[in-house]
Amino acid sequence: MARSSNRSLSSILSLLLLAGLFLSACSSGGDSGGTSSTPSTPSTVSPPPPPPPPPVAELIQQGYLKASNTDANDQFGYLLAIDGDTVVVGAPQEGSSATGVNGNQANNNAQNSGAVYVFTRTAGVWTQQAYLKASNTDANDQFGVSVAISGDTLAVGAQFEDSNGSQADNSVQDSGAVYVFTRTAGVWTQQAYLKANNADAGDQFGVNVALEGDTLAVGAYAEASEARGINHDGTNNNAPGSGAVYVFTRTAGVWSQQAYIKASNAGGLFGSGVALAGDTLAVGAPFEASTATGINGDQDNNNAPNSGAAYVFTRTGGVWTQQAYVKASNTDPGDRFGEDVALDGDTLVVGARFEASAASGVNGDQTDNSVTNSGAAYVFTRTAGVWSQDAYLKASHAENSNNFSGTITVAGDIVAVGARLEDSASTGINGNQVGNGAPDSGAVYVFKRTAGVWAQKDYLKASNTNAGDQFGDAVALSGNTLAVAAWFEGSNATGVNGDQADNSAPKSGAAYVFGINTAERVAY
Repeated sequence: MARSSNRSLSSILSLLLLAGLFLSACSSGGDSGGTSSTPSTPSTVSPPPPPPPPPVAELIQQGYLKASNTDANDQFGYLLAIDGDTVVVGAPQEGSSATGVNGNQANNNAQNSGAVYVFTRTAGVWTQQAYLKASNTDANDQFGVSVAISGDTLAVGAQFEDSNGSQADNSVQDSGAVYVFTRTAGVWTQQAYLKANNADAGDQFGVNVALEGDTLAVGAYAEASEARGINHDGTNNNAPGSGAVYVFTRTAGVWSQQAYIKASNAGGLFGSGVALAGDTLAVGAPFEASTATGINGDQDNNNAPNSGAAYVFTRTGGVWTQQAYVKASNTDPGDRFGEDVALDGDTLVVGARFEASAASGVNGDQTDNSVTNSGAAYVFTRTAGVWSQDAYLKASHAENSNNFSGTITVAGDIVAVGARLEDSASTGINGNQVGNGAPDSGAVYVFKRTAGVWAQKDYLKASNTNAGDQFGDAVALSGNTLAVAAWFEGSNATGVNGDQADNSAPKSGAAYVFGINTAERVAY
């Protein structure tokens, strides 16, 4: 396993220089006047203090994860999820014809059917626990295009599944499905097979999923009804690509649909981003088109195509209502605000990977659009039911087409932001960000909030950085653990901590797990 336990070279040199100056000052005796010819009275002189210890990286890499049946183009890591000591990785283009749990991985008779891999950590060591397939595996269903985990429950989306409700019937092309699995004593079984109550061809139900406890939210961003709001008529197809979200709840092991949610305006791929936290649901619609900015602005014009929006809903007594309509503070056509959303408690983070300002860091100048598709992330907080923008985050070295915020995750006061098309050739943690020696290798930026103020803490690269790997295409946080995927990584390794140096399986994909170093835990 490749690890990096050092900060950037410039940081080390600065600390060593300060240490040298300090020791030099100690050895000078502390008197800046001329030397005296009168002998001094002998005295006991304390030795100078030791130099400071070498700096320790705040994050360390714990694991390098590959599929147990690595194959070119499987895209292991297209999406991933984490909860505690369990990481779940989707590979939507895996091709075996197996069904269910731990079936035969050795054939490729159902191309792009998809698979999901479950890894668990014991005493700091990661191992694969399960290999999951749909109960009705079919070519091109892309099972694993979305994954979510909460405790011992796992949800998996297959956006191109074709059934009409019966798994044996493929008469409703690309309607989509979601599969729910549960774990008992380390053994996974399928608990449910879910479809939309208005399943229609092309809706792509399952393109995104979010799970918390006994509540599951499913995005269907190509759903086409012209309904607006909650639980209205979804039986027409008069608004293609408007999108919808379906909320399911579990009672005594049985899942049922609780709500059918649409945007309060025309939306636009509503359901592209979905996040749950308790009784709060956030939904992104990156093709929404209003020119509004901030919270609860005017939704009724379409003068900023594909600027994007996010919508926040809350549940009371089993009834969902919309709490907020959220726009960027610098709304611009094409920014796609809402393509990904992340939610934890009263903190919401929304990505806009095509935002174009030249700002860097936190709360910079948003008015410059000279760095095309550099991307930005926006942090919002809720106080007494009212949302407001808390921060505007950019990469520390914003560049054209880096797609910063294509993926985002939040846990407490930590936000991690993926920039899968970032280009530096550095490896590991807090390396050199300057230079474009590895195009589209990708990076992840970690931000920390302290006393309400956000600052960047870490800049992460893969331990085996390569052009085109797109490290950061998926990110997930749980407690002190961060998982990052690189869906186009190309090694032919299998399992955990294998050989990263061989690129004979292009676009097979990999996942990397980072933990906060206990020596620096206080820094987080």
